[in-house]
Amino acid sequence: MRRHIEGSSRELRNPSEGELLGVVAQLLGFNRVKVRCTDGKTRMARIPGRMIKKVWLRQGDIVIVAPWDFQSDQKADVVWRYDRGEVKTLRSKGLLSVLA
Repeated sequence: MRRHIEGSSRELRNPSEGELLGVVAQLLGFNRVKVRCTDGKTRMARIPGRMIKKVWLRQGDIVIVAPWDFQSDQKADVVWRYDRGEVKTLRSKGLLSVLA
């Protein structure tokens, strides 16, 4: 069993162009979650197949989402989930002050 180590060795991933930071607000089932994004909108986000059963999301997790080209104000895809150590780093850099 792999355990989380606070000093994670993976590199901190920042949102690229067209991606937003968000907080998982609600688990909807059927691989969908509601995410409160940094632009102030709440989107229904889809968890892609490559993340299912590998990355488990919980309410309050910080994620990166990519809004769809159409219905961009309503729907998105989850791209990345930050672990606890990475969230602390984001908070210290001031990137999560918008989500609080």
